[in-house]
Amino acid sequence: MIDLHCHLLPGVDDGAPTLEAALALARAAVDNGILEAVLTPHVFPGRWDNTLAGLTPRIEAFRQSLADAGIALTVHLGAELRLLPESLARFDAGEVPAIGAWHDHRVVLLEFPDGGIPVGAMQAVAFLQRRGALPMIAHPERNRDVMRSPAAIRPFVEAGCLLQLTAASVCGWFGGPARLASLALLDAGWATAVATDAHNLRHRPPVLAEARHALEMRYGRNAARLLTETNPAIIVSGR
Repeated sequence: MIDLHCHLLPGVDDGAPTLEAALALARAAVDNGILEAVLTPHVFPGRWDNTLAGLTPRIEAFRQSLADAGIALTVHLGAELRLLPESLARFDAGEVPAIGAWHDHRVVLLEFPDGGIPVGAMQAVAFLQRRGALPMIAHPERNRDVMRSPAAIRPFVEAGCLLQLTAASVCGWFGGPARLASLALLDAGWATAVATDAHNLRHRPPVLAEARHALEMRYGRNAARLLTETNPAIIVSGR
């Protein structure tokens, strides 16, 4: 399987704080059946001031650490772009790595606040699209507006956005409302991929295999493979 969203890169955000923790997460991912992962540090100016220039040497060093530790996880650099004017300006300056491509458009992982869909979100989507980028909205099922009404995300799907659901939400580990929202989005056929959003082993571990099993039980093997292998492979191969 391929994980399009995780926070394994050490010391750059609220994910793995140390190399030791990052390697432990990587081992857990491989044990979970994940062979390839896009590392997506937060780009959240004023909180996590990550840039492409600053992250590139870090992922190169992490690749070497994975090899030295004998961990067979292929990693790529991406980012999770917080919806803020300062973040969009950083993207415009070429300092935000895409997670891959979808039908010749760069895919940018875009994070809304969990509290709701912010005013100006559609304008931000249009901003990215005008620059040749395709937003993939991260964990929409955990957004309170979407939990109240999954149809709230429909305008973004109709505008061409992709949706990435969280594996733990599909399993019900983020609570009933997030699970029900994720199932509603899956039932509507709006989800493009399921990813771990793994941060740590205790509270946010990589559980893509568990989500894949839940998907198989409800939607069948082909759908589960599409969301955890096929579509993620298309996006990563577009790099």
